Amino acid sequence: SQGPAHLIITGRNMSKLQESIDAMKAKYPDVDYRALHIDLSSQQAVRTAAAQLMSWSDIPTIDILVNSAGIALLPERTLSIDGHEIIFATNHIGHFLFTNLIIPKLIKAAEHSPKGNTRVINVSSLSPTKTRQLRWSDMNFEKLNKDLPEEEQPDYDLQRGWGFEDPENKSYTPLEAYNMSKVANVLFGVGVTDRLYKKYGILSLALHPGVIQTELARNAQPEIINAVNILRENGQYAWRSLAAGASTTTVAALDPKLGPGETKDGKENWGAFLSDCQICGDAMPLTVSSSEADKLWKYSEEVVKQKFDW
Repeated sequence: SQGPAHLIITGRNMSKLQESIDAMKAKYPDVDYRALHIDLSSQQAVRTAAAQLMSWSDIPTIDILVNSAGIALLPERTLSIDGHEIIFATNHIGHFLFTNLIIPKLIKAAEHSPKGNTRVINVSSLSPTKTRQLRWSDMNFEKLNKDLPEEEQPDYDLQRGWGFEDPENKSYTPLEAYNMSKVANVLFGVGVTDRLYKKYGILSLALHPGVIQTELARNAQPEIINAVNILRENGQYAWRSLAAGASTTTVAALDPKLGPGETKDGKENWGAFLSDCQICGDAMPLTVSSSEADKLWKYSEEVVKQKFDW
């Protein structure tokens, strides 16, 4: 209301970005849309995109950042150009690096906004309710699952339910790689809030948007698609429309009643994770833990070879 509205759309496919911009322009012509090319799996590409955004002097502030892009269900373990498991590299490390590189513009926005209005929103999944903790001893999925510490081993029944046979004797399954990245999304939000809320008023929340028919599963093998369809037919989940799928993200970004997580009913950072447009208390304790979030922050700094002390 105090100036022109800007919406920056980031992505890897510029033609699809332009399609999205054209569609939104038709409905909301008074918004200034910007396309920003970014490949989240490459740290250099992330740095290039962040530098470009920071160079836009006519956009001095960023009020809300939504980290939503991701990949999933790659059949084989794949390393990014930087040498890290690519789902984790894309879904977490890319967002971690990009967010920190543009934080100065969020800090600038927070200077003129009520505390908590400037936000970093991380779109996660239901993984934090199914996964106990990160795979700290084997972040690149090089060891057999059965050889991991017990607390780091995946839920084998869940893995089999998704069509993965003999998961104990696998080092990589597409589902577990995705779960790790989505738990990291929640912990990253906790880390941002722990570092930036009291000092600057910047709030970070994570959320499960529901199960939406998008292109996220385009790399999945047929047997995985069949297994997931059986789960749906058995009532394990139901499809949501795109609008319904975006609703929890919208609440997380804009609801003024939301704030930093608190300890409630013995649960740490209760309020840091949302589902169905409500605070969700079903996340496993270590997926919303401040100590785990701090550990992930330091690990992520090591991966990107840069420290961010806000």
